[in-house]
Amino acid sequence: MEAPLTTDQLEREGDIAADYIEEFLDICDLDGDIDIDARNGRAYLSVKASDADNLRVLSKPETVNALQELTRLAVQNKTGSFSRLILDIGGSREAREAELAALVVRAIARIEAGGTEADLPAMSSYERKLVHDIVSASGYRSESSGEGRDRHTVITAA
Repeated sequence: MEAPLTTDQLEREGDIAADYIEEFLDICDLDGDIDIDARNGRAYLSVKASDADNLRVLSKPETVNALQELTRLAVQNKTGSFSRLILDIGGSREAREAELAALVVRAIARIEAGGTEADLPAMSSYERKLVHDIVSASGYRSESSGEGRDRHTVITAA
């Protein structure tokens, strides 16, 4: 297991990623303000615009995930180390978190209606972590199951 990155290393990742995203936005002729944060052992980049429509095409979950992976590769190219940075565009992560919370509520309702467990669809490790936190706060248990792209969360009563 690798040692956690220092705040300086995370800030460097954030700076490299911000430069990459800024260049990407310039190529796309889009305006956006970039905020960088380092927390929980990850660099977080948030791209916002005063005109929400300006980033609408980039804020779709599939697009954010693809751009996040490209940004991670750009960081890795400069640092030589794998990056776990998280990218948010136009509030996409907050919107996805709300979708995941609603998904958990529906799954818990199935358990309360007599089910022994509820399987959620496959999702990224970051999204599964969010789901585990939501499930725990709801008083239920969860664990990840499956491999690779099929890895998903299973919720059970506590």
